[in-house]
Amino acid sequence: MRRTVKKIIDGDTFIVGRKIGNTNKVRLAGINAPERHQFGEKKATNRLRGMIGGKTVTIKPVGRSFDRIVANVSYQRKSVNKRLRK
Repeated sequence: MRRTVKKIIDGDTFIVGRKIGNTNKVRLAGINAPERHQFGEKKATNRLRGMIGGKTVTIKPVGRSFDRIVANVSYQRKSVNKRLRK
């Protein structure tokens, strides 16, 4: 499914404009970026913002965690998850 990224929360979580099921929060599967107020948080958040902020991405859900969809995400046919692991 395709959705437009509306807001980057941190380096591994973002909000989309149209809900997927009952939530519009998406967490990247297999990525564990620093949380808010942790060292490296701003760099990780800005990196994700630069990759997909405001863009339309393809989301392939693989599970749920709390109130978020956990997914593999791609932009222009390139995996965001893989790019962040490098």
